[in-house]
This record gives sequence, structure tokens and C-alpha cells, in this order.
Amino acid sequence: MDSEKLIRQLELNGFSVTHDTENPKGEIAVINTCGFIGDAKEESINMILEMAQRKVKGNLKKLIVMGCLSERYLHELEGELPEVDRFYGKFDWERVITDLGKTYYKEFCNSRRITTPSHYAYLKISEGCNRTCSYCAIPIITGAHKSRPIEDILAEVDELVQQGVKEFQVIAQELTYYGLDIYKERKIAELVERIAQTPGVEWIRLHYAYPTQFPMDLLNVMAKYDNVCKYLDIALQHCSDNVLANMHRNITKEQTYTLLEKIRKEVPGIHIRTTLMVGYPGETDEDFAELLDFVKWAKFERMGAFAYSEEDGTYAAEHYKDDVPQDVKQARLSKLMRVQQNISQVLQDSNVGKQFKIIIDRLEGDYYIGRTEFDSPEVDPEVLVRKTEGKSLQIGEFYNVIIDSAEEFDLYAHVV
Repeated sequence: MDSEKLIRQLELNGFSVTHDTENPKGEIAVINTCGFIGDAKEESINMILEMAQRKVKGNLKKLIVMGCLSERYLHELEGELPEVDRFYGKFDWERVITDLGKTYYKEFCNSRRITTPSHYAYLKISEGCNRTCSYCAIPIITGAHKSRPIEDILAEVDELVQQGVKEFQVIAQELTYYGLDIYKERKIAELVERIAQTPGVEWIRLHYAYPTQFPMDLLNVMAKYDNVCKYLDIALQHCSDNVLANMHRNITKEQTYTLLEKIRKEVPGIHIRTTLMVGYPGETDEDFAELLDFVKWAKFERMGAFAYSEEDGTYAAEHYKDDVPQDVKQARLSKLMRVQQNISQVLQDSNVGKQFKIIIDRLEGDYYIGRTEFDSPEVDPEVLVRKTEGKSLQIGEFYNVIIDSAEEFDLYAHVV
């Protein structure tokens, strides 16, 4: 979304902008970096180095780097990467434009050029985070939570609907905190309800909720509106009281179990996506065993996991010893994911013979690739419908399908 807003400003100033990391042809490259976890940092650095080589060879006239990585490591990057013409922070779009000798159009500050398939878009409702999770660098990079006004968000939704967007991935660093800073109360339920009431909005999917002080009125909205997908992305991280306390998550094992039971009761059929962490400082074999039991009990429809990696400047980096050996972390991660893979396969198999509404994202080889309301783009399972003679499906349109067979990450279906 940040890149899309910058692209719109560049286009308003007469630039032609393309996204092609494999074979870039432009004179100016702008790299919007991520600096949250080690893998993302490495990917950002590799892209900068690749573009720097193009500049050295004369295939590029100007190289600009912005985003989270340069926001956090500006001085280090300036010293290590002299090929880069200018570094900017995460929110320096206006300065990028003016330094190029162009005009930043404030009246179009929320306008975007969609880079996703035209039928869906990501909708950021806030920036930053007020939580103090001991492992997390996001508040260091992005600062305190800043909610966007409801009317501002609704205006963007209206504009995107006019462009043909039907599906909205509502995102924030902490979705469920929304509104506390500007309205002095949590407003996520009201916001989602008002988006759901907007003509043309067919699917709304919610990402990055926080379990502590979860706003229960959001569940009422999810149950009430058919266009609010029965899908919730809520990062739980762990379930052991020992680890949760060290993580500064301000929630207990018992409260976590109770919350999940409440969510599933209030929103029947909901699919929960979560992220878990293994190998956190002080995690014992007993803590990990609790986590395994938790996953077996919860039967998450969607789950990701990763091994703890120390982040500069965090409480954990400064106060805890990274005392779980790397091989133990990887062994625990592999064991956890094997448990989840078995759960996922059972859940996938249970879909065979059922009917679902899907949206078609693309045509790939002999198959149209779609998703159900329970699947977010790029991270969740997909539904494959074989292309047949005389029967074409339209990208961005909805169809009812019946599932014929299931694999771990894909479902195969035919149109009703």
C-alpha cells in the first residue's frame, strides 16, 4: 500500500512506473524495504545489492532506497552502500517526490495505483503499535499506534470500489487496537461494519488481531455480515504461561484457550490463522510440549511458525540470553509443523464434496486459480478449477464450486 501510494504520486508527475525485479528497464529504481525479521532484511539487502550492480554497469541511473530497513539502519546503510543515491525512511514519500524535482499532490495522498490483481486490495487502517512484546522490533521501526480516521478509510474504500476492487484485506500492525488513540475507545467493530455496508464491497478479511483485550463486539459484526469473511488472522505466538510471560504478551494459557472457544462459538465456521514461535529464550521442553498439545487441541485451519531470531534493540535482545540452541529450535519447528500438516490434511480432506463460493485470481496453465473466503492471497490454500473447452471463467468474478479432491495446500473443484 505504501508503494502503491508512491507509485500514484510518481505517475501524477509523468513517470511511467513498472514492477519488474527480474528485468527492470527504467532509469530510476526505488526499493521499498522491510526490516522486521532477519529473512526480510536479507531479502531487502540482496535486492539493493542487485540493483547497485546494475547501476555500476550503467544499466541504471539512480538508485533510491526507502522503507523500514533504511528507517532503522540509515547510517549503517549509507556507509556500506555508496552506490545508493538517497536513503529515505518509511514515511518519506513526499521528500522522495520533491527530491526528484517534482510536486507532491497532497489532495491525492490516499490515492493508489493497485499492484495486486484489480479485484482485491490491501487496506491499511493504522500504522505503528503500542504493544511491548519483548521480541518485536515493529514499535522501534514504526513508532506508536496511529489510527486513520474512519471517514478517511471509507473514502479510500469508495475510491477502490470505483476502480473495481471487490475484496479488501484489512490490515494493521495491531488491528484490534484500532481507534483507541483518536476516539479513546476501540472502533474496529464499527469500522468493519461501515465497510461492510459500503455498496460494492463483497469480501472483507481481517489480518493481525491481538489476543489481549480482544474486542468481542467485532465477533458480532463478523457473524452478522455475509461479506465479512469468516476468517481471522490472530498471532498467538505461544501458549505456555512461562513463555507468554517472557514475551510480555499480557495473556495467560487459560485466557488463550477461553478466547479461542469464544471466537469459534460466536462465529460458527470461522477459520483462524495464527503464527507461533519456537525457541524463545527460556523455552523448556515442557513449554514446547504444551505448545504441541495446544496446536493439537486448537486445530488451526491456517498456521505458520518460525524459530526465534534476536532483533536489535528489543527487550529480549537486551535482557534475555538466546539460550535455545539453533538445532533445537529447528527440531522443534519441524515437529510443530509436522503436527500442523497432519491437521491441515484432515481439514482439507473434509472439504471434499462440499460447495464453496470462490473468487478467481488468475489462469495458470490448465487451471483457473481461485480462493474461498477462508483464504488470503499468497499465504493460504487455493482452489484449482480445470479449464475446459467452451467454458471460460472470468478473473475477479465469483463462482460456486464443488470440491472434487484435496491436497495439503490445494483443493480441486468444478463449477456448479
